Amino acid sequence: MNAPFDGLELGYDVPALPGMDEADIQTPCLILDLDALERNIRKMGDYARTHGMRHRSHGKMHKSVDVQKLQEHLGGAVGVCCQKVSEAEVFARGGIRDILVSNEVRDPAKIDRLARLPSWGARIIVCVDDLANVSELSAAAQKHGTTLECLVEIDCGQGRCGVDTPSAATAIAQAIAAAPALIFTGIQAYQGGMQHLENYVDRKAQLDEAVVRVKAVVEDLRAAGLKPELISGGGTGSYYFESGSGVYNELQCGSYAFMDADYGRILDRHGHRIDQGEWKNALFILTSVMSRAKPGQAVCDAGLKVQSVDSGLPVIHGRDDVKYVSASDEHGVIEDMHDVLRINEKLKLIPGHCDPTCNLHDWYVGVRNGRVEVVWPVSARGKAY
Repeated sequence: MNAPFDGLELGYDVPALPGMDEADIQTPCLILDLDALERNIRKMGDYARTHGMRHRSHGKMHKSVDVQKLQEHLGGAVGVCCQKVSEAEVFARGGIRDILVSNEVRDPAKIDRLARLPSWGARIIVCVDDLANVSELSAAAQKHGTTLECLVEIDCGQGRCGVDTPSAATAIAQAIAAAPALIFTGIQAYQGGMQHLENYVDRKAQLDEAVVRVKAVVEDLRAAGLKPELISGGGTGSYYFESGSGVYNELQCGSYAFMDADYGRILDRHGHRIDQGEWKNALFILTSVMSRAKPGQAVCDAGLKVQSVDSGLPVIHGRDDVKYVSASDEHGVIEDMHDVLRINEKLKLIPGHCDPTCNLHDWYVGVRNGRVEVVWPVSARGKAY
């Protein structure tokens, strides 16, 4: 047994151990096809370099220091995006040195924790969309003798966080630039609302509108004597639009590395599903058939407690003769009209939504050529505060 697993018992603490056969993995659990994962990471890295873009991979998707380090090593990712301070703390402890909290932080206790992180040796950037937040961040950074960098978040069509006008963005940027212990670093301009639109043309139309808004902000900032270092945004469904915009210089793609059923259905410029060429499915829920009590139906051990179904039910990978049709807490019901499934037969499910599904698990089991190669903790699981 490898040293990191000393004291951990198979089936109680971990679903698998390095070196064991894939057939012996305990279910239900998350498995990673390492060949597909590495292929996706290299492809995104090559794309970013070719197009002169920085790629800051999104940690809220995988919540794993190990996956992030792989993205930096194989794909040249410059750092990580997090959504919460607790996530940022995990990645900073794990040795990640460039961290963007791509969200606002307003609670005093969370601001205080955020302001401590640069002393751990990490570059820390945070988003701001309210003038009052500038003084809060400045006071905390001064208290701890650190420096925080800030991106002004603009609403470029998501309708969620972010300011609506160039003048509002410039006013916040000027306040940041003038505040002790803060640095104005640029703009957060992520258009998340269009990422899952199926039609390529529809996605492009919404991103074109976002680009107009971003350019207007950049022009206003420059007129005020402020030059943004980073103009950050872009996702798995849109990165090619931001790259060709002439204004963005950093991408925040996350789901490309694992893929899921909801992202997989969207179409590329040629009308092809993006999980059938552009990206490969690398993340699966491994599940076992546990009941065959009724004709035409099987029941597996992957229910609601191991997956998020907010974006739809999972898809059974590589099979068109059986279909996952419903889920309860501990069970998944599979339509099996020809009664082909057998007790303890294992199936790979492509989850509907990878981000919240990963947050439900403790471990990733990395598999190559039918054998377990690595077992990685989901380092930031449950870090939602």
